[in-house]
Amino acid sequence: MKTKNILLVLLIAFNFTSCKVGRFVYYNYADITDHKIFPSRKATKAVSPFLFKTSTSPLIQDSISLTSKGIASKITFEDYLSSNKTVAYIVIQNDSIKYERYLNDYEESSIVNSFSMAKSILSILVGCAIDDGTITSINEPITNYLSNLNDERFSKITIEHLLNMTSGIDFNESYVNPFGDAATFYYGTNLTKAVNNMEIATEPGTQFRYSSGDSQVLGMVLNAALKDKTITTYLEEKIWIPLGMEYDATWSLDRKNDGVEKTFCCLNARARDFAKIGRLYLNKGNWNGTQIVSEKWVENSTKIDSSAGGVEQYQYQWWINKKDNSYEAEGILGQHIYVNPEKNIVIVRLGEKVGKTGAWTQVAQGIAAKL
Repeated sequence: MKTKNILLVLLIAFNFTSCKVGRFVYYNYADITDHKIFPSRKATKAVSPFLFKTSTSPLIQDSISLTSKGIASKITFEDYLSSNKTVAYIVIQNDSIKYERYLNDYEESSIVNSFSMAKSILSILVGCAIDDGTITSINEPITNYLSNLNDERFSKITIEHLLNMTSGIDFNESYVNPFGDAATFYYGTNLTKAVNNMEIATEPGTQFRYSSGDSQVLGMVLNAALKDKTITTYLEEKIWIPLGMEYDATWSLDRKNDGVEKTFCCLNARARDFAKIGRLYLNKGNWNGTQIVSEKWVENSTKIDSSAGGVEQYQYQWWINKKDNSYEAEGILGQHIYVNPEKNIVIVRLGEKVGKTGAWTQVAQGIAAKL
């Protein structure tokens, strides 16, 4: 009885002191089905969808080799997919599906949370906004769009700083602290207030710090630039319909009605449609003759460059693999859109568990090397 009373008191305390802490305790940890618990906006699918062909020479992948702490190991491909709770795995080369499998009761039409893969898609939207003049330049200070930030030093932060996560904004990326910044952004109900209350830790442009905070501020800049148009509507106009997406997508919000998109995460879609994001970049921003985002933007997003305090492996919200000149959109729990221009390959992995750190990149690189 005493234990139950303590738990009741704690839950009441959570309810009164922090809605987001209560959500964190109740839901425990982020999950690929979290589109069910957050309000969202819908991006409508294309009337005439683009369909990948089915390859006449499908991929046969018996085993994969993984290296962890200098130790190499082999495991069967199918066992690795299932043991790490993969729900979708697609290999596409030359616009043809060479391998496609769904597991754990998921299927082609199952919707999955992108998590931080959304950051890369946000980057595309920012590129589109610069192309059409909605945003003037990546060199603009973010205070041109956000006037309520609580520190005058924010005027030193440019849009490019946010893109490359060198803003210097103080943000704790811990996913296990219910009182931390990540929990506030993920489970909180007022992202505008959270952003306005952020502080600066280091001089802008001097240090790379992976930060969902930077991506959310970047989303707020885009949201302000769009004025009366939502980011989801812009996604629908610039990407979802032009790329011939087969299914509607949703973007999770911080709250109902007037909520803002969680641009650091939480674009909910299907595996084949995520693959089309990879195809767009394979084709340097061009989709069947229509330039969706400028070729220069794609080039700047995927080239090795550590200037302005950045790091070689991260550009404009994309991860770059120097080993095979590939690049990726990545999210927690092992969400990946892997793009290999030299082999004309896109690989999408979605799942409930990540497994060993960096392993899914190794798997994709191993598959690409054999094709």
